[in-house]
Amino acid sequence: MNKQKRTEIFSRWQKINPKPTTELEYKTPFELLVAVALSAQATDVGVNKATQRLFPVANTPEAILALGEEGLKDYIKTIGLFNSKAKHVIQTCKILIEKFNSEVPQNRADLESLPGVGRKTANVILNTAFGQPTMAVDTHIFRVSNRTGIAPGKNVLEVEKRLVRLIPEEFKLDAHHWLILHGRYICKARKPVCSECVIVDLCEFKKKILES
Repeated sequence: MNKQKRTEIFSRWQKINPKPTTELEYKTPFELLVAVALSAQATDVGVNKATQRLFPVANTPEAILALGEEGLKDYIKTIGLFNSKAKHVIQTCKILIEKFNSEVPQNRADLESLPGVGRKTANVILNTAFGQPTMAVDTHIFRVSNRTGIAPGKNVLEVEKRLVRLIPEEFKLDAHHWLILHGRYICKARKPVCSECVIVDLCEFKKKILES
């Protein structure tokens, strides 16, 4: 795919959604960190239901640590893998208090030092909470990047690096949100809704489903 086509794709997404953001509900970087940690193999809707109960009670490292692992589980038990997630969040709270003055760090190395925080989660925090032009490649972004031809790659890291390199500068900050939303609602895994796609004429996917 050439630069002109790529620019047009992101221009169209920007036109229909000028200020995209995560569908996870949060008010502070710490709330976002907890929400993203809980979202692995879970839906944003499911995470939001749990955090709508949790955050009014505990939304700081100190407050969640005071709940303890069992207390935290009561709030997040509707989410998949809640046992291991509760353990990671409690450990994270301890480290934030002890090493980072209860603040969420703003660099990748420190974020990835937290339990359960991998490269993708770190990228989400850096982008969404701190406005850095990182690319958090999940299954949606991986699929859309390969299907459309925007930034094809054999693995997540390859796609991430190509996106960072190839996406025009003016779109980089919001690009990962547009890509996720496109993959979630239009370019679905089993049956893409090509008839409703605003970039269908630019997409290089050979198996488009054009009937409504």
